[in-house]
Amino acid sequence: MFARTAVVAAVLATTATLPGATALAAGSTHTGAAGSTGAHAAGRAGARASGAAARGAGSAGTRAAGSADAGAGYDFADDAVRIAGASTVTGAETLTAGSAYRSSLPRNATLYYRLELDAASDAYVSVTAVPGSDTEVTAVDGIRVSVQDADGGSCSVHSATFGAAHSPRPVTAWGMREIDTGANRCQDPGTYYVSVERTRPQDSPPDDWDLEITAATEPRPRQTGATKAPETWDSASPEPLAGEPERRPGGSGFAHAVLVGQGAWRADIRPGQTLYYKVPVDWGRQVYATAELAGSPDASGYATGALRLALHNPVRGEVDDAAKGYTGRRTTVGLAPLPPVAYPNRYATAGHVGALRFAGDYYIVVHLAAQVADDFGPGPFGLTLRLRLGGTARSGPGYAGESRPKGLFEVSPQDRVSVPESGDGSGAADDDVTMRAVAVGGIGTGSLLLLGLAVWTAVARRRT
Repeated sequence: MFARTAVVAAVLATTATLPGATALAAGSTHTGAAGSTGAHAAGRAGARASGAAARGAGSAGTRAAGSADAGAGYDFADDAVRIAGASTVTGAETLTAGSAYRSSLPRNATLYYRLELDAASDAYVSVTAVPGSDTEVTAVDGIRVSVQDADGGSCSVHSATFGAAHSPRPVTAWGMREIDTGANRCQDPGTYYVSVERTRPQDSPPDDWDLEITAATEPRPRQTGATKAPETWDSASPEPLAGEPERRPGGSGFAHAVLVGQGAWRADIRPGQTLYYKVPVDWGRQVYATAELAGSPDASGYATGALRLALHNPVRGEVDDAAKGYTGRRTTVGLAPLPPVAYPNRYATAGHVGALRFAGDYYIVVHLAAQVADDFGPGPFGLTLRLRLGGTARSGPGYAGESRPKGLFEVSPQDRVSVPESGDGSGAADDDVTMRAVAVGGIGTGSLLLLGLAVWTAVARRRT
């Protein structure tokens, strides 16, 4: 398997040097709206291609291992722009779709940021708040993110709290402005505002919290489809993958999440640490995930909500989460069955269904509560993540334009090639890799692919 993968990787590396191959390697399947995405989108596309190549070489695992040494630290986006939140809407600075920002939230402040929106796109903002690792937090403390129009009308309000574990960790809330022909608010083009505040400032620690903010836009479909969420879907939980887990240290932030696919993955995690993984999820696919924490030699004590598992969508909105206490014995927590990713999910009344509204990179986030160290020591503890993708991949809604950032709501050919699989997830992946290589190489690289396949055949015959 490794020999075959190496051959395909070599072929892809060669095809990337051919004229016109850059866009394919970057995973872009759209050719229009170049002016609207601008240089930043082009930079993201190039970085995405480079990141995929680095992951294939194992550099992502190295980086993640280095980040993990920082304990509960959060690894912010490398290209995040420093921005100051304003105390009123008058001085609010603009958030540009497709960009990432860093800011800071004082204890008793409400901060405002500006959005300039058209009347044809849905807009999304995510805010990740990072408290100090040594601060004390309450279960109901966290952040609240609101989006409002220029007249102060509310478009959305979402909150994220630390929960029963009382463990300081990165918490993420999102906001949105949706175009809806049946709505009478937040539909006009123009200026909108994002407000960020703590949910319980009176009980919150006095130190400032670092913020990572992202903004994105989603174009409308070319044709109007269903306006009601699917009512029936397979809600049965499949058996967790039982294969031998492959070592895959997690990243320390959304921007540095480590790419994984279907399979079993293992890592080390310390109390207070949060690990980030990302998995490409196509239209029509379902995500099943469990996290297992190994037992401790000091099996005495109890930590409430110690092991937390969460799923976030491509704009970092939380889909679902689950947490379980720890007694020092091996424990497993899993997400509840979730429906397939579908555009009409946005019309659902249930928030976790509505969050499964687009394809793209989803994030698996695992946190081990800081209080685990009180009874069971500083670790590290063994963590096993088991991930299964159900359902059948389908075509998307057919967007009328480009998302910002570009390619956010799709699974690119490059993603299909670079996503790793392990355990039972490796199944018949060898044949898939060949077809994915053909798709990425494109027309004009046939001779190189034939050469690679010939070498592959020779390797296979030698092994048999």
